[in-house]
Amino acid sequence: MRLGLLGGTFDPIHRGHLVTAQSVREQLAMDEVWFLPTGLPWMKRGEPLSAARHRRAMVELAVQWHEGFAVCVVELERSGETYTVDTLEDLRVLRGAEDELFFIMGADTLEGFHQWKAPVRILELATVVVASRPGYGETGLQELERALPGASEHIVMVRTPLVEVSGSELRCRVAEGQSIREMVPDAVAAYVEAHGLYREDAKA
Repeated sequence: MRLGLLGGTFDPIHRGHLVTAQSVREQLAMDEVWFLPTGLPWMKRGEPLSAARHRRAMVELAVQWHEGFAVCVVELERSGETYTVDTLEDLRVLRGAEDELFFIMGADTLEGFHQWKAPVRILELATVVVASRPGYGETGLQELERALPGASEHIVMVRTPLVEVSGSELRCRVAEGQSIREMVPDAVAAYVEAHGLYREDAKA
């Protein structure tokens, strides 16, 4: 199986995530794409994060009608901070050597990839797929190659449709009483409203 892996806080998951996953899946002929909600992301220490149960529920609602999409909660179930290399090690054991793993990230993330935990091991465990982002791309790849010689041999650059939306923007809109229904699946918008997420009086 050719298995794509898209990680993130998904706080909340939005149409940009879904468009990226679908585009990468089609271009690289993947059998499935698994969405991996992070547990405690080390890169966002100290930043507010919605409860894991809410983020998991929103991802499940967002992908439930998409063929080839699934949710993997291995990071939510692991204690301590979340590191991609640990997730890939777990999935390699779970899936066996016959499956081909593709870890999907945005081009904006590529610039700091060499600072991740065990980046060389990540490149051994999975092909890294870099989805295009405005203002990023080949420059980030060149910088990574200088930091980790040979890394580019394990990276695939993919052009994906641009959807200008971010989780922080969505949270701000909700906090200001604005609608996010055009930016997230309807079921996710309804969940955010029902649970009062991203407001000062949000339910735990």
